Order: sequence, then C-alpha cells, then structure tokens
Amino acid sequence: MSSPTPGLPCRAAFNPLLRPYFVVYGAGLLAITVVGIPLALIWLCGVGAWWARHYFDRLECELGETALRFRKGILVQVEKTIPLENIQDVTFIEGPLLRRFNLSVLRFETAGQSANQGNEMKLVGVIDAAQLRQRILAQRDALRQRHAQVGTGSAAPQDEQLALMRAMLARLDEIAASLRPPRQD
Repeated sequence: MSSPTPGLPCRAAFNPLLRPYFVVYGAGLLAITVVGIPLALIWLCGVGAWWARHYFDRLECELGETALRFRKGILVQVEKTIPLENIQDVTFIEGPLLRRFNLSVLRFETAGQSANQGNEMKLVGVIDAAQLRQRILAQRDALRQRHAQVGTGSAAPQDEQLALMRAMLARLDEIAASLRPPRQD
C-alpha cells in the first residue's frame, strides 16, 4: 500500500502470486466436469497464464477519503465504487489454496445489500490485506464521526425539517381553501 498520509488516496498493491493462483483456480473449475478436462489442459498450456497476466496488470484498488474504488477485467472492465459510510463490515478470508499462495480475500458487506444479491465486492491477493482492512474501517469510522459532528454542530436538523413541513402544510391548506368553490347558503 502506498500513501499513508491521511486525506490522500491510498493505492493497494496486489501479490504477484495471484497470477499462478488464477491459473490453478481456473484449471480446477474447468476440471470439475468431464467436458472441462480438455479445456483445463488448454488452460494450463498457456491460455490461463496469458489471461492471468493481463488480468493482474489491470487490477486497481484505491482507498479515497470517502470511497473505495476497485477496477478489474480484460475484455469487460468492471469498476466498483463503495462509499465508506455504506461499508458495514470487511471480512478477511484465508482458505487452504489461498494460504498455499500466501493470499487472502477481503469481502465487503455494505448497507442495503441483500443476502442473494451476489453483487458484493471481493478483493483477492492484496498485499497487507489485514492492514488495508484496518485502514478502511478506521477511515469509515472517522468519516461517520465527522458526519455526526456536523449534524450536532448546528440547530437540530429534525426541528428544521419539522418547521419546514408545518409551513408546507399551512401553504397546502391555503391552496386547498382557494380551490374550493364558494359556499352558497
């Protein structure tokens, strides 16, 4: 990770062992079925290494002051931006294959994310992933604290909203009264 200065963006670096991990993982997925075994051999003969190298070269992750931005992809590039205030938790995952390659996964749970959405953000192979996790959570907490201080520093926002709504209701009553036909007694 670079730029430990607060307020400046922090770029995460990815472990070069991510490339062979992608090759082995892809071959494993292909080899699960009988039809995929020949494809797994083609994958292992060079296609997987080519894909993993290009995929790795295009990986980006940047922690900004208010959001986390992640970019990946070769033919189809995907860029996700998660506002820090929406991050509920950052999960640190290590499995047997990941440990073999000295890698880990950071999975982000965000506010409003349903269980079957499948649209979560995962970062695989970030160098110093535990440190990045702590930094993201600390920056999120600092941002939430700043928002809370701004809200309590002025007059209560609820009181202002209530007064505005009462004024709007009074104006609507005036408009409704002017639209009613005059009474004929």
